[in-house]
Amino acid sequence: MDDIKAVIFDLDNTILNRTMTFDGFTQRLIKTYFGHLESTEDISKRIIELDQDGYKDKPLLFNELLHELPWAESPPHVELMEFYGREYVRSSVLMEQAREVVQHLRGKYQIGLITNGQTDIQYGKIDQLGIREDYDHIIVSEEAGVKKPDPRIFQLALDHFGLSPEQCIYIGDHPVNDIEGAASVGMSTIWMKVNQPWQDSIKSGPLHTIEHLSELKKLL
Repeated sequence: MDDIKAVIFDLDNTILNRTMTFDGFTQRLIKTYFGHLESTEDISKRIIELDQDGYKDKPLLFNELLHELPWAESPPHVELMEFYGREYVRSSVLMEQAREVVQHLRGKYQIGLITNGQTDIQYGKIDQLGIREDYDHIIVSEEAGVKKPDPRIFQLALDHFGLSPEQCIYIGDHPVNDIEGAASVGMSTIWMKVNQPWQDSIKSGPLHTIEHLSELKKLL
């Protein structure tokens, strides 16, 4: 690792606990719109199932929620989008020791972050957690006009830092978007094993696999 000059992270389910964040949003949604029901456990499970760990297209997800859920009155089409943008951000939860680990690494490396998603939502979560200043450079796919696993979004980070791929290591939870995507430009990778299963079709495996961010203190 002597040649590494920058460590670049994914956001959701790497720095931010996306599972807990969406669960918190789901509970806020149920409390606001489904107080007329005696039991909401099945609704909660269905919302989380439809979300597909955040990888379902949001307009499609909202359309399914509007048509499937037992709303007390007419489904709140426009209001639901606004509710999501506000309450999902407010539900943000960090991965355990995320800030501690990042600040530890700042003493040795430049620190970056690359995340897919809507600009206002992703920056909203980052600011809700108060971590924007922990990163030397942040790239959000909507703002950049390109998203992972497209190698161009990783190249944007390399260009900003003025480094070669061999001087950067990328850490993320998604085997294709993060690990294969970063490897496509020549970066070494560390796979954060959370919810996404490894795919045997991926040829470029990670340098290391971790299940907790604290493991990075020994690796880096």
